[in-house]
Order: sequence, then C-alpha cells, then structure tokens
Amino acid sequence: MGKSELFSNFAERFEVKRTFAREYFDYLTELAEAELKRSGEFVLPGLVKLVVQKRKARMGRNPATGEAIKIPAKIVVKARIVKQLKDAVLPKK
Repeated sequence: MGKSELFSNFAERFEVKRTFAREYFDYLTELAEAELKRSGEFVLPGLVKLVVQKRKARMGRNPATGEAIKIPAKIVVKARIVKQLKDAVLPKK
C-alpha cells in the first residue's frame, strides 16, 4: 500500500477529506522527528517503536574487491516492531 492509498483509506474510514488524512500523517512525522531528537525514541502504541542508535566505527570489507575498509561511526534510527504485532503476523515456531 502506497502513501496515496493509505491517505484514501483513512479518509474513507474516518469520513474526512483526503487532505486532512495527509495532514494527520505529516504531523505524525513531525512529531516523531521532534521526539527522536529530544529523547531518542518514539512509540506508536501497538505498532512500532523508533529508536536512535549510535553505531561505532568498525572494519568492513569491500564486496567487489575484498579490500578491508574502515566504516565510520554513525547515528541511525531503528524500527522495532512490537511483540503483539509480530506474534499476530509471523508464524509460530
């Protein structure tokens, strides 16, 4: 499902204009950015937890040449799916 389909789906389900649904998601994005910058994590209850993670510098290998290269330290955002959703979607072992 793409963005356009998602906005249309929400607009239809909650009987609002499609532009309002888009504004809702735009605000949610802004809120997530602000919260990640402030505290380092953002939670959408029942769906996902976004977490800022600092990665250390490390040695890697260029897959094309096999040459050892240094990978610099960086900051990334990781998405952790909540257990309840994982259990509902993934097959049990």
